[in-house]
Amino acid sequence: MNTLRLLIALPLVSFLHAKPAAYDPLAVGKKDVSSITFEVADDSRDRTIPIRAYLPETEDAAPVILFSHGLGGSRDNNPYLGNHWAKRGYVVVFVQHPGSDESVWKAVPRIQRMTEMRKAASPAAFLDRVKDVPAVIDALEKWNGEKEHGLHGRMDLENVGMSGHSFGAVTTQAMAGQSYAGGRISYLEGRVDAALMMSPSIPKLGDPAKAFGKITIPCLLMTGTLDDSPIGDTTPESRLMVFPNLTAAPAWQVVFDEATHMSFGERDFAGKAQNAGRYHQAILALGTAFWDAHLKGDKAAKEWLVGEGAKSVLTQEDKWAVNKPAG
Repeated sequence: MNTLRLLIALPLVSFLHAKPAAYDPLAVGKKDVSSITFEVADDSRDRTIPIRAYLPETEDAAPVILFSHGLGGSRDNNPYLGNHWAKRGYVVVFVQHPGSDESVWKAVPRIQRMTEMRKAASPAAFLDRVKDVPAVIDALEKWNGEKEHGLHGRMDLENVGMSGHSFGAVTTQAMAGQSYAGGRISYLEGRVDAALMMSPSIPKLGDPAKAFGKITIPCLLMTGTLDDSPIGDTTPESRLMVFPNLTAAPAWQVVFDEATHMSFGERDFAGKAQNAGRYHQAILALGTAFWDAHLKGDKAAKEWLVGEGAKSVLTQEDKWAVNKPAG
């Protein structure tokens, strides 16, 4: 009888002493997520902003990640990000910016496309972008409370992250609190709690220390050793000047060895599919851990970021850095 009781108790004892599963930012369920397109009407500017929302399986309110595309992109870019982050329990909203989106080049002869793209990388387009983001958040707040809307109750808008690539990174930097004109102008969007910039940029004029020194929200920067751009003459070296000037923000930076400007997306400048699987896996792992740590308050995710976890998805040639803010 005692032996029988011992055998019955063994599984319970084993279970009680089992170690919790190690944090894995790449782990996802097998079920596909859904995505829905919407149009945000900004009546104050007579402007319509297309968006695509990737929705997690759960119908409970989930943290929100906004994504701003690069020059010439659309709300349909980078589904690898939308699908993975939604599977991890986020509502992921891809914002399309008319005037610096795919409309710039789609109906233009190939020989003229680069010229039109350069024209679209303008101060006016930047101002449209920094007004688009608050308009989208306003709409999400409204829709979240409308019982008949497809996004009703799906979003936890107390926890909002923002990301973007290239021109989208510039847009994200502005929302995070980058200042302009020597610190006199700011487009800070206070509802954004964390920011992930892919291919960040310094301002063409002024001191980067003044531009980025007042950003206080957590930031993750991603770039590559070959991350230049034919528009704006941005170099891989200049992209590295953002991170050291985030002196008031908890910040992380990865520099992928031999990654180009287009390694962060799924298409190159000619529209051909990118073979960037090894970069994408690391982008998803680092980005997910960053969101989990700062939008969900996941302690295991933060430990993964500052410990050996982050390094496990990188090669020896990649560079990973953590910047602890002063004070």
